[in-house]
Amino acid sequence: QVQLVESGGGLVQAGGSLRLSCAASGRTFSNYDMGWFRQAPGKEREFVAAITGSSLLTAYADSVKGRFTISRDNARTTVYLQMNSLKPEDTAVYYCARQGAYSRGLGYLRLINEYAYWGHGTQVTVSS
Repeated sequence: QVQLVESGGGLVQAGGSLRLSCAASGRTFSNYDMGWFRQAPGKEREFVAAITGSSLLTAYADSVKGRFTISRDNARTTVYLQMNSLKPEDTAVYYCARQGAYSRGLGYLRLINEYAYWGHGTQVTVSS
């Protein structure tokens, strides 16, 4: 059974920073690509960032590129999302997700249907 537990969300002023963490259970964590997605009220869930199992490759949505950084610590089975220069439009529930199949590489990182396991989410609110 795979469990993903996010933490680190909260309320921050525009321009501020937050660091989200996602602790994963289950073996062979390093074999799986991990991603962060977000969902704002009234909008569909969208891709934010992802990282391959080996950490060699990452992908970012254009809206967060240069501001957010995804990383992982396979020894701690944890993936992180460092969010800097936050904007009000970053306000959303942020979800951590793990792909269902072993690491498939860069071409699959942005595809929401590749992710089989999801956390419950953590709220990020950016005030103007």
